[in-house]
Amino acid sequence: MFKLAVHLFVLGALLGSSTGAPTSTVSSSLLSTASSASSSAALPSSISSSIEPVTPSSSALAPSATDPPISDDPNDVVPSPVPIRGSLGATILGPDNKPIDMENPDLLAPPTTDFGTVGNAKWPFALSHNRLQTGGWARQQNAAVMPMASQMAGVNMRLEPGAVRELHWHKTAEWAYILKGKTQVTSVNQDGQNFLATVGPGDLWYFPAGIPHSLQATADGEGSEFLLVFDSGDFSEDSTFLLTDWLAHTPLSVIAKNFQTSLESFSQIPSKQLYIFPDTPPADDAKAPDNPQGQVPSPFTFQFSQVKPVQYSGGTAKIVDSTTFKVSKTIAAAEVTVEPGAMRELHWHPTQDEWTFFLEGQGRITLFAASSNSRTFNYQAGDVGYVPASFGHFVENTGNTTLHFLEIFNTDRFQDVSLSQWLALTPPDLVKAHLQISDETFSHFNKTKQVVVGPAR
Repeated sequence: MFKLAVHLFVLGALLGSSTGAPTSTVSSSLLSTASSASSSAALPSSISSSIEPVTPSSSALAPSATDPPISDDPNDVVPSPVPIRGSLGATILGPDNKPIDMENPDLLAPPTTDFGTVGNAKWPFALSHNRLQTGGWARQQNAAVMPMASQMAGVNMRLEPGAVRELHWHKTAEWAYILKGKTQVTSVNQDGQNFLATVGPGDLWYFPAGIPHSLQATADGEGSEFLLVFDSGDFSEDSTFLLTDWLAHTPLSVIAKNFQTSLESFSQIPSKQLYIFPDTPPADDAKAPDNPQGQVPSPFTFQFSQVKPVQYSGGTAKIVDSTTFKVSKTIAAAEVTVEPGAMRELHWHPTQDEWTFFLEGQGRITLFAASSNSRTFNYQAGDVGYVPASFGHFVENTGNTTLHFLEIFNTDRFQDVSLSQWLALTPPDLVKAHLQISDETFSHFNKTKQVVVGPAR
């Protein structure tokens, strides 16, 4: 028995030195085992057979992650416009544009989760060159000022009462959202069918590429203002096909021959484009001229303002695409509200870029561009945001009033993928192995899209 104990002591010392465990601990354990074995061997067989062997515990610890957990820093917006976050950064000693800093706190003091390089995803219409006309104005955003926005461009336009955006057409489709006032729109399609309607705040119009149309503010209030979106990032409002511009650059004899009139009949054609010009407001009961070809089969306008939004825990959302606004084959949109403290859930759009316009409030978006690249941008009313296809993102309300914005896509159908729904519908053990979370945490993942989620309870 003594020899067995000595051999076990030596073996324990060797094991301790090779595993890093204290020698005394290992040897003591082995001696205890040896002693138990010796005592058991000395007992009668009827007693020793009743001793149960020691079995390993079934509550083994979960395997540790390959990397340490993420930081517990919530990375909220830094309240004061200084480039300091925790122990990082320092004050600005040189010249500084304070108003710009205040509007972009997450560029000045980025969350520590930002990393790598992501292109600029913000353009304020306030920085766009404005085209002033008698009766209104227009300012635009396109890839020339925000290169990331390759799939769509936007125009913000204002018309005084009666003012006309002259008869014209585009190489691209035109989608519009009415911001204020009422606008009468007219059109004739390629089959000679005509259309006339008046739309108000929150309503839409859509004209396919090449279809001629006009826009005129009614006599209501101060006129109208609207947002135009085009299905090409290279679009320029200065490249519109205008009626007056075309005829001003067509020989007068050709014009007279085309319409079978005298030269004098067209002697007062403007020598250059009108673009926007003042006129008498249209009648409230205006109707399209009688037409042997009839009216267009699908209206070019849609009363989006009358669509009831879906209520979520943190706000509302409503969607319009070709399933409801049938003529709108290249533009789909969602109108979203987010209450203070809430957010548009973590999600992405599978194949289409998102062109975002902020109507009210303050918010921020972090774009996740894969390969550890992410960047956070802040937005206010009047700003344009842009999210390339498949980029993971959210929209968080960072103010104390309702955040209201439009998500617009160059597609016929609205699509998004919810992070929470994806995880909730994936085998739980697989998700927990990825994220090292408990069953209780997993239970918060929802099998239906939440779209706009309220503050954490």
